[in-house]
Amino acid sequence: MKKTATRLADGRELIYYDARDDAVRDAVDQRPLDPISTRSEIRHDRLLGDDVAVASHRQGRTYHPPADECPLCPSRDGRHSEIPASDYDVAVFENRFPSLAGDAGRCEVVCFTSDHDASFADLTVEQAALVLDAWTDRTAELAQLPSVEQVFCFENRGREIGVTLGHPHGQIYGYPFPTPRTRLMLRSLAEHRERTGRNLFDDVVADERSDGRRIVLDGEHWTAFVPYAAHWPYEVHLYPKRRVPDLMALDDAARTEFPQMYLELLKRFDRIFGEGEPPTPYIAAWHQAPFTADDRDDFALHLELFTIRRTSGKLKFLAGSESGMNVFINDVPPEAAAERLREVASK
Repeated sequence: MKKTATRLADGRELIYYDARDDAVRDAVDQRPLDPISTRSEIRHDRLLGDDVAVASHRQGRTYHPPADECPLCPSRDGRHSEIPASDYDVAVFENRFPSLAGDAGRCEVVCFTSDHDASFADLTVEQAALVLDAWTDRTAELAQLPSVEQVFCFENRGREIGVTLGHPHGQIYGYPFPTPRTRLMLRSLAEHRERTGRNLFDDVVADERSDGRRIVLDGEHWTAFVPYAAHWPYEVHLYPKRRVPDLMALDDAARTEFPQMYLELLKRFDRIFGEGEPPTPYIAAWHQAPFTADDRDDFALHLELFTIRRTSGKLKFLAGSESGMNVFINDVPPEAAAERLREVASK
């Protein structure tokens, strides 16, 4: 992998990740951009104990532009985008409309490919491996920022999820605090260790593999399963078999196998609802340990992949119980979801 860092016209950082060592990235951003002005702040909810990012400047972000005006495509034929080069493998840049900025963290955009009409599932194994390298490198770089406590790499796919740009891309958030979801995991981890003397993540994975009914894929270095208490209609958790706290700690064997496993899962997600259905909307979320957590080494890196579509043409809405009380109601039994995901293995 070759990494080339540069700056956009308004001073934001742009990083190219290339598979070829001889790639030259010297294109200059020629857009007349004004300096970025963000109004992001973190407000603490005293009742719930969590934090809310208030970012009013995001109201003006780009919203469903036509394909020929996509800001994530390469700059070609006299049209300038966020990527000055005429082609690229993987590109990462600071978000122009960040939810978190300055002392409140950092937000980046990850462009998986220059092909506007592709999806992550269309990538080759080599391309997916390069994305993994980019996620890992960005985690390492953001770990050095004093304003970042936890790095969250994720992809939103589909209009139903709220995606406003159709180009295949994801995001990276550098939070200035451990997220509420992570804090709950760390609390459960500590309680389980005090009660049993064992690691909760290890026990969860071992129990799923022993039961077997919810296993979707079981590789040499990774295991994918629908969790026993899945919140979403179709939800898969992907764990490396050797527990590590973050992407930086993955060994070469796990890094080599990951692209095949992940691409297979994404292809199966697109087959869940049968032929002729539109692409399955999903969220893919990497869970990594906060950098200063006391029990950081006990945390288990894993990826959670889920869709809000519950059946053909119908979505799972977060209504009163979910949104008002955070009590999820799942219409699809996890065992049935796992069976369906095993049935739709790619040919």
